[in-house]
Amino acid sequence: MNALVRLVRAEWGPPYVTVREALVRRTWRALPMTLTAVCLTSVLQFVQNQSWGFQFVQNIGSVRAEEPLGLALLRTPLSLFVPALDLPVWGALLQILFVFGIAEICLGWWRTLVIAYAATLAGTLYARVGIGLGAHHPLGLPATDAQVVDTGPSAAVIGLALFLCWRYGARVTGSVVIAAMVVEVVVKDNLAGKEHIAAIGAVVLLCSVSELRQGSPDVAWLRDTRG
Repeated sequence: MNALVRLVRAEWGPPYVTVREALVRRTWRALPMTLTAVCLTSVLQFVQNQSWGFQFVQNIGSVRAEEPLGLALLRTPLSLFVPALDLPVWGALLQILFVFGIAEICLGWWRTLVIAYAATLAGTLYARVGIGLGAHHPLGLPATDAQVVDTGPSAAVIGLALFLCWRYGARVTGSVVIAAMVVEVVVKDNLAGKEHIAAIGAVVLLCSVSELRQGSPDVAWLRDTRG
């Protein structure tokens, strides 16, 4: 038990202190973007479950590989906050509140959004490449997945969690996140699982570039934890 406690403190002691101090000092004002994201996700969930609102949400925030790329790119930012219809919305809300909240305090709100968008965009673009490769390719997808709605907040949440692990040197937690997503693909081989892997790949690439060029002005913002 003592070893586990030491591991938790070593991995998440610094971000815990940062988050606690921010919440004590500023309370809810430390999380304006996160709280906005939670409210937006709640509203979109309510609207898309109404007979009059389902198609509206689909038109503004649902992305499918069969659609023109330009239209998909326009919808992708809002797609971060459209929860999956077949999953309980409270899970998405808790993920956003917890992971987006920690990221907003530790990285700043705009860095959080950039990383979340990069992870989501990686999944969106992968879906098109995977369908082009075909179902028989190891990295491919069946043509029917072109009609499946891309993953919602989950890719962004996974990407942010992995980036935070890298930022604070939480290697064990980061390895667990990656392993869990690999297991998801093995057990449930679907579009969402493979998009999660694509999101991980994008964030790993982002971290690697920043690590190699951390002194360069064009990537220094990634390690800057000022808001």
